[in-house]
Amino acid sequence: MEKIFIKPLKRPYSLWIYRNEIDSPLENFNSGSIVTVYERKTNRLIGTGYINPKSVISIRLLSFKDEKIDEKFFKNSILKSLKYREEFLKFKDTYRLVFSESDFLPGLIIDRYEKCFVIQILTSGMEQFRDLIIKTLEEIFKPEMIILKNDTPSRLKEGLPIEKKIIKGEEKSLPLLIKEADAKFMINPLQGQKTGFFLDQRENRLFLKELITNGFGLDLFSYVGSWSIHLAKKGNKLIGVDNSDRAIEIAMENARINNVSENCKFIKADVFDFIKWEIKKGRKYDFIIVDPPAFVKSRTEKNDGIKGYFTLNSLVLKLLKKGGILATSSCSQHISQEEFQDIINEAFIKNRKKGILIHKGTQSKDHPILLHMPETAYLKCFVLRVFD
Repeated sequence: MEKIFIKPLKRPYSLWIYRNEIDSPLENFNSGSIVTVYERKTNRLIGTGYINPKSVISIRLLSFKDEKIDEKFFKNSILKSLKYREEFLKFKDTYRLVFSESDFLPGLIIDRYEKCFVIQILTSGMEQFRDLIIKTLEEIFKPEMIILKNDTPSRLKEGLPIEKKIIKGEEKSLPLLIKEADAKFMINPLQGQKTGFFLDQRENRLFLKELITNGFGLDLFSYVGSWSIHLAKKGNKLIGVDNSDRAIEIAMENARINNVSENCKFIKADVFDFIKWEIKKGRKYDFIIVDPPAFVKSRTEKNDGIKGYFTLNSLVLKLLKKGGILATSSCSQHISQEEFQDIINEAFIKNRKKGILIHKGTQSKDHPILLHMPETAYLKCFVLRVFD
């Protein structure tokens, strides 16, 4: 294990060490090498991690100790993550098992869908442990299916290929049937967005489900219909809109298996175009869900993303009845909760409407937020009641 020295850190206990914080020649290190990190001025141990000299975040720490990164390390780390989910959160079947930095395994995401495990590896440093990670999952869980869903664009920046494949099990076992509260969902981790389902919105979906009954609503960026199905089971009627043919097909099937097809209608359309059509027709809704993909994927896109969220929510407010409910979200890491609240406030002001903030939600608790790493908090979900 190689030593590397850094300057005094501005952010204690962050797992990220940036290139400009390093006080050793980076050309001496190979990408993916495991290093022990010391502060040069005091010779104090900072921790153990892997290095990528070409990345702005040059070191990602795996431990605050001088620790051997081997099979024992990964087994202990994954067991610790499991204990948190099962003992503290009471999640048993479907949840995010490993959430990258938040579980001290930066560059690794593992989602559990009952007996199927979906792995995403985001960095070259974590890629070298792929076989060990798979072996560890086999030993602990004995899964029926393991899927590698390595299709995130960030892999290309790490010099890694894009790939999707089944490591264990057969494709004929897909799609999977999972449960969330009293609802069932068909998902396909191999073909769907992310790992097949947005587990991070679980608590916000269940909050809204308890809030609204017997209304007519709109579910924008509906994907596989997770918001719609929950609300339809409470007696609400909804229109879901998404621009993916496959997502619409799965959403319709999810409505069928939950016996709510009469309450759910799903339309394939561009969301912005659909909103404008509805405004022209003078349509009004009792509630609207806005759950778009990230508009901001890097700091350079932030201003454009803010404009996008403002435009979207400004248009949506024109479709809400007096007293209507708006559930609006942002999963853009580079926009803070305070900034998102300002965006929504400006959208209300533009429409000459006032709002009451009923619920200020974040990601589900199986996506932990590290106090000393605000980057791990990315999801914002506001539920508001609108009045003139």
